[in-house]
Amino acid sequence: MRDVAHRSARSLVYSTLRGDLRMKEAQGRQVAGRVRWRRFAVVAVPGFAATAALAVALADGALAASFAVSGQEFKVGASSLTGNGFAQYGGIDKNARGKLLPVAVTAIKNAEIHDLCQSVVTTLPMIGDISLKLHAGQGSKVVEATDLFLDATQMSGDAEFENIEIGRDASTLNKGPASAQGLQDAFGQQAKSIKMTGLRQTAWATNAGKFKLSGLNMTIKLGKDECF
Repeated sequence: MRDVAHRSARSLVYSTLRGDLRMKEAQGRQVAGRVRWRRFAVVAVPGFAATAALAVALADGALAASFAVSGQEFKVGASSLTGNGFAQYGGIDKNARGKLLPVAVTAIKNAEIHDLCQSVVTTLPMIGDISLKLHAGQGSKVVEATDLFLDATQMSGDAEFENIEIGRDASTLNKGPASAQGLQDAFGQQAKSIKMTGLRQTAWATNAGKFKLSGLNMTIKLGKDECF
């Protein structure tokens, strides 16, 4: 389950965080409670003041990361993702060296994913690049997830939302998983449902209450072999 101890630090850092995490969204059209964006993109961009405030909070133990992320981002792709209970807000991951990593957190209560691909490339001395790639949910099979959290630095694709709220205070989000809230006064958005095609994401972390990978296939090879 997602660690929610970071809530106790909101009063300390909310005034410096506002506006430092920016979401970039392509314009689209709204029809009967739905918003469709032909190209949807999210980019997490930190401000110095926000990062410094969060560093102080972490040092004082006011914020607690759910786990220390690795020093490598990984890529995730899918032909389609559909989900109920969508929330999105800015957050911070922390690696084992103590470095703070700004992310856009996407949280979904229940999700189904088709043609999932996940890849990471590691460069080793004397050996070079080694690629680890995972596939699941191909053909008639589907990947299922509950309480899914994606900590991304970049996400793109074509998206359609039902009953979306944009610009809601991140601490008041209530349509996603129970622990899917950000800092008070920070930007947030949420929707009853999301449909996304052509998903491409670069992330530091993914975690879920349940993650069912039907038709799982994993390969490792020399050289670069990424999802995109």
